[in-house]
Amino acid sequence: MSDAERDQAVRLALVEEAARRSSVLWLDYAGLDRPRPAWHVWKDGAAYVVADAGEGRGEGTAGPEQSLPGLAGASSATVNCRSKDSGARLVSWRAAVERLAPGTPDWEEALGALRADRLNTVDGPGLAARWAESAVIVRLTPTGEVLEAPGSMPADRAAAPPPASPATTTGRLPWVVHKRPRHRPRLS
Repeated sequence: MSDAERDQAVRLALVEEAARRSSVLWLDYAGLDRPRPAWHVWKDGAAYVVADAGEGRGEGTAGPEQSLPGLAGASSATVNCRSKDSGARLVSWRAAVERLAPGTPDWEEALGALRADRLNTVDGPGLAARWAESAVIVRLTPTGEVLEAPGSMPADRAAAPPPASPATTTGRLPWVVHKRPRHRPRLS
């Protein structure tokens, strides 16, 4: 085994281990305004993601699955794996994006893996039919290109400001009946 082949095997092992240990992948691909978190399942050397197929809907009107607009039409994506405990970046890698067609053997295999790890589903028996109709299942296969890894991480945290939102936390708090008094009671 040559040094280049050994380095490639180490990079792919690092990607697989990081993806197995992280519960969320951060995806960035053409057409996105910012990286998006994506729940995934790692199986047979690839990450599988299920997303809402409602491409034309706004962010606030997403369906019951995670909103990853344009993922099904993307050809590649940059994937960031972060630590569950500290949130630190473990590895960033390039992935080939492939949309799986409902009813194919690959789609059925991905469906089984995703269904087993899906939390809080309300329609267990009807999940496959709903995903075939209103969701997309995408396979993210590592290309072997590792953009960032331990020893080659940039110094910045890659933190971005939160997206604009009409939500606010400023203003007067509501009155509560049994609220703790702000001032100490006077002792006479």
